[in-house]
Amino acid sequence: MKKISVTIVLAVSIFLFLAISCSDRKSMKMAEESFNKNCALCHPGGGNTVNPAKPLHKKDLDANNIKTEEDIVKIMREPGPGMNKFDENTIPDKEAKEIAGYILNTFK
Repeated sequence: MKKISVTIVLAVSIFLFLAISCSDRKSMKMAEESFNKNCALCHPGGGNTVNPAKPLHKKDLDANNIKTEEDIVKIMREPGPGMNKFDENTIPDKEAKEIAGYILNTFK
């Protein structure tokens, strides 16, 4: 009985891990597509064609006190000079947060 219980727990754990992993990959792929559609023109490869002093790489974001997904979404919603504004109608909150996560995970 104990072997069966352990086997069931192990099987469920593996299934959940794989399901979450697949979901994360799908979400990251969608975020990458959204970034490419909305951001990559001005931020190719994490750079910045409008203001080269403010690329999207971690050390540069840190230097500009941008550390979280929420910080990035805030800038998307209320950008500085030269950057297009992306309001909730243009990029919904969930998608904006996914793009922000993509930026933080990709441009290190």
